[in-house]
Amino acid sequence: MLLGAGVNSFANTNANTGNWPNRPIRIIVAGSSGAGGDIFARLIAAPLSEVLKQPVVVDPKAGANGLIACDAVAKAPGDGYTLLFAPSSAILINPVIHPKLPYDAEKDLVPVAQVGAAGILLVANPSTGFKNLADMVAYAKAHPGKLAYGSWGTGSSGHLAMEGIKARYGLDMPHAPYKTLTSEVTDLIGNNISVGFTDIASPIPHMKAGRLVGLGQTGSQRWPATKDLPTLSEQGYKFEADGWYGVFAPAGTPPEIINRLNAEIYRLQQTPAVREKIEGQNMIVPASASAQQFAASIKRDAAIWQGLARTTDLKEK
Repeated sequence: MLLGAGVNSFANTNANTGNWPNRPIRIIVAGSSGAGGDIFARLIAAPLSEVLKQPVVVDPKAGANGLIACDAVAKAPGDGYTLLFAPSSAILINPVIHPKLPYDAEKDLVPVAQVGAAGILLVANPSTGFKNLADMVAYAKAHPGKLAYGSWGTGSSGHLAMEGIKARYGLDMPHAPYKTLTSEVTDLIGNNISVGFTDIASPIPHMKAGRLVGLGQTGSQRWPATKDLPTLSEQGYKFEADGWYGVFAPAGTPPEIINRLNAEIYRLQQTPAVREKIEGQNMIVPASASAQQFAASIKRDAAIWQGLARTTDLKEK
């Protein structure tokens, strides 16, 4: 996956970049309203609106692990007025899970900037009695096919992470894919499903209130709001790849606009107010990078995630 060929493209010759922006900008979020992507997109949108002196409207579009949102942006004009805000799983894993995507991620979406970095959370309903990964594995081994798990859709990083765990420990756990993170978390709290992977932020209030129990977190470290929760690697299952959110633009968006957005988004993340909010949502602020450097990091991440997807034979059912 190259993702970034359009960074240096001047295909949109009609765009008046010197006058950009002169009307509202729409950020289409690959996720549901109130979930992690929506939360982080709004953290960036408000200060970005002040800097660009135009409204920046956040528009969540849930479904198919971000495919619907990605497709909408991929088919939008490359004029700097429609952007995508997507989790890494929507960008990295969908091409493996859905071999017949309605868009070409390599050609149609241009990386702009990374927003945040973190892992994902493995949580359970307190009624299970599970306290950690080992408890879940032991129960699943003793009750094959009885412990279903949730994720926010086929091809999500939560789906991929659990399929890796299943393969590692020889577990039979049916997958219950949800259209939105919000509905998955609601069902976890209501014990309609006992365990599941979620994003890094949505379950935090429910964990603090005792409505959900954290069993572990993925990634290279413990994250700001869950420092007392061991990583899966600490618990014996090596899964250290970090996730992120990214801003993308349609192919053909002029490089001047891409680079302006890149600089402003990274600068905003370094301000104390935005940094505090990002860390408050259990992510860390990434190091500044050009759009081309972000594109290169996506290629590196793709090799890891797509390799695991192929290893676990993850595919659209």
